[in-house]
Amino acid sequence: MHETPEEVAALQRLLDASAAAAGPHLASIVTDDHRPSAAEIVTEMTGMCLLTVATATADGRPIAGPLDGYLLHGRLWTSSSPDSVRVRHLRNRPAVSATYLPGEHFALTVHGRAAVIDLQSDDAGELRQAMLDHYVPLQGPAFARWLADLDGVAVRIDADKVFAYRLADR
Repeated sequence: MHETPEEVAALQRLLDASAAAAGPHLASIVTDDHRPSAAEIVTEMTGMCLLTVATATADGRPIAGPLDGYLLHGRLWTSSSPDSVRVRHLRNRPAVSATYLPGEHFALTVHGRAAVIDLQSDDAGELRQAMLDHYVPLQGPAFARWLADLDGVAVRIDADKVFAYRLADR
């Protein structure tokens, strides 16, 4: 967990405001007994969490696909190549949605704006460390060397809305 108590409280305020603004259909499904707290979310989302990230083409068509994601300081982060289609979309149209859905027991969907940041910059340091923490045990020290030389970008999602769901009996 990377979140301070203040960051957990800010995430909780955003969750509460998002739930209050939800449409009737979503509100009928994500009732209070199915809505995890911010503290539960940061506990659930430790380490790498596979996200489905959606962007829009210039003519408005949605494009969604998987990216490795990390919850850091109450915000979702991911990374990609600076010349990837998704990054090109986000540079031109920063509106983005991302969903973490490990199974029917839990879901987190974030809608907001993307900030595209040089992966080697200090601003992306915690993301790089999270990536190292996850991938070095799986791939060995070669991953650290690869990451150090990578011409990549970090993408931080600054959320406007966050919706979360969990089974009531968990």
